Amino acid sequence: MKPQERYLFDLQGFLVIEDALTPDQVNQINAAINQKIAQSSASDQRWLRFDCLLPWGSVFQDLIDNPRLAPYLEALLGEDYRLDHDYLHIIRQGTGPIGNCLHGGGTPYDPCQYYHVRHGQMFSGLTAIAYQLTEVQPGEGGFGCIPGSHKSNFPLPQEWRDLETPVGCVREVTGPVGSAILFTEALSHGTLIWKGQRERRTLFYKYSPRPNAWARYYYNADDFPNLTAAQRLRLKTPGLSR
Repeated sequence: MKPQERYLFDLQGFLVIEDALTPDQVNQINAAINQKIAQSSASDQRWLRFDCLLPWGSVFQDLIDNPRLAPYLEALLGEDYRLDHDYLHIIRQGTGPIGNCLHGGGTPYDPCQYYHVRHGQMFSGLTAIAYQLTEVQPGEGGFGCIPGSHKSNFPLPQEWRDLETPVGCVREVTGPVGSAILFTEALSHGTLIWKGQRERRTLFYKYSPRPNAWARYYYNADDFPNLTAAQRLRLKTPGLSR
């Protein structure tokens, strides 16, 4: 992580990483999604959510240790971090799968979702990568957050949680296709109402330090025989050593 990026992440609680996915990766991922949507009985809904994407194929498995993002995750979680869980959101209009409320924040303290700095080293709990599979332009909605709230010493005011009428301190975070939003889950964040004319597709991969777990399920690396040794390491269950 460059000094400028380290400063911005510590200041904001997030970074936008461009070219996190190659055009070929985006095309392959979207093709797989199109196939799953066609097979879904809920294909006409305003939004869709799919969990546990690694069985969908190698293009999803390759993102376990995406080399474009790995240096950032190591800086925030240490070298021995693990993939906690993954999922896909598709929003066609309006509110998405998690509703329209902000969640997260530095206070009250959450032992799974936290952020602090000691002796020049950043320490983050659950940390997310949100891959933009479609372009998100200003004014369309999508990812929203209160920059700096990951270090707040006071709880987020309840009346500020509603993203249908967001307060002025909420920032809309946009990005081109193939970019990623890297953020700590300690950040107060959520999904602004989607106003775009196309559907918004966002792929989430969320990581934790080795001792921690947020999700209540674990992948079994033995179910994916083509994984590399490095990828298998990222799927190890919490608390286990190398």
